[in-house]
Amino acid sequence: MIAPEGKIILLPASVLLLIVGVLSLKTGNIWLKSIFTIDFIFVLFSLYFFRDPERIMPEDESKFVSPADGKVVHIIDINDPEVGQSKQISIFLSVFNVHKQVVPMGGKIIHSKYNKGKFLAAWNHKASMDNEQTEVFFETEFGMKYKVKQIAGLVARRILCYMNEGKSYNRGDRLGFIRFGSRVDIIVPYNFKIDVKVGDYVKNASTIIGEAR
Repeated sequence: MIAPEGKIILLPASVLLLIVGVLSLKTGNIWLKSIFTIDFIFVLFSLYFFRDPERIMPEDESKFVSPADGKVVHIIDINDPEVGQSKQISIFLSVFNVHKQVVPMGGKIIHSKYNKGKFLAAWNHKASMDNEQTEVFFETEFGMKYKVKQIAGLVARRILCYMNEGKSYNRGDRLGFIRFGSRVDIIVPYNFKIDVKVGDYVKNASTIIGEAR
């Protein structure tokens, strides 16, 4: 499956590929052939980048699943102004990862806010504080508060977030999408039991990050 977020890029690129392909065959122009080759490679890459595979979630609703695909690069203790004493789990998404984000545990949106910032490399831990980002603050039905941050990177310049304040969402619902390399931070209460470690590769909706104690 192809993510709907990719259509705005894939459709014009595919139309251009068709037009340039026909013209290059008719004329034999070397420049048109070069454009065709470059656009063909770009379309193939975009098809791969905007893939949207179906994932099987664990049946146990108490399990907190990964909101994103990628590599766990950071797990630290922090003091969040709204969650309180908490833990931050950071996931780095390279251009080769699936870039859809999902709701990791069902709950109501307390707020969803966008902060304009810099475009540091996403693996730079200062990115969590300084980069352009969207922060979504959840409260589950049993009172657990947590956050998911979609953070732009050096290449990523477009964050899409579909969460609306005051609305409740189920685990696995589509949270958003970040185009071309990025980072996702999860902020959970300090007593949260983490089941991943730095260096682990995780997949959205299917990898269990942990559970509230």
